[in-house]
Amino acid sequence: MSARIVTFDTETTGLDYKSGDRVIEIGLVEILGREKSKKTFQTYLNPEGKEISEGAKAITNISASDLVDAPKFAEVVDDFIDFIKGAEVVIHNAEFDVGFINNELKIIGHSIKDIRDICTVFDTLIHARKVYPGQKNSLDALSNRLDIIGYDRQFHGALLDAQILADVYLNLTGGQVKLELSSAHKEVENKISTDIDIKFNVKKFTAQEGDLSSHQKILSAMSQKSGEKINW
Repeated sequence: MSARIVTFDTETTGLDYKSGDRVIEIGLVEILGREKSKKTFQTYLNPEGKEISEGAKAITNISASDLVDAPKFAEVVDDFIDFIKGAEVVIHNAEFDVGFINNELKIIGHSIKDIRDICTVFDTLIHARKVYPGQKNSLDALSNRLDIIGYDRQFHGALLDAQILADVYLNLTGGQVKLELSSAHKEVENKISTDIDIKFNVKKFTAQEGDLSSHQKILSAMSQKSGEKINW
């Protein structure tokens, strides 16, 4: 395993690079000696005319106007490659981000066709499914389970998620994790909760058809990015 580890995340215009979606943000965080160093890499990217989907806008709070003056991938690719070359690159749901970044390399005709030719890739989603089988293992779910706090999660950002991913990775591969309640404790907890007579009023809310459609688009984008089915 490489002594240098880099966590990596992207934000994109949509869910499928094969249909023309592009990367609009890259975030990288370096880990040395099982501690985050202060070295990071972050850049927004101009999607060169590709429209940002409503789902992506809702998750990232990034609009087309925010990217007008952002560099194109070809302008930052050398810095990106220098940062990850020779490292073990940690990605949550690696298939998604590797697919998108390899497509960006293909678009500009770069000599590197696959980032896995210059680095190794560790997928925390695959690892988390082994550690927590049958449980939700999205980045948000893991953050909650591992008591990773101190981050503003109102919107997703590539550097923000790369920072959170670094904490998740360190916990998953040797850090302290939150112990689950034993079955006995859960039974006591459930009994206490069912013995208490709680009275409350439920307010009925009816969503409009347009609201439901937008909601489903956001859930679809979050599910694709995290690699976990999200339904709420």
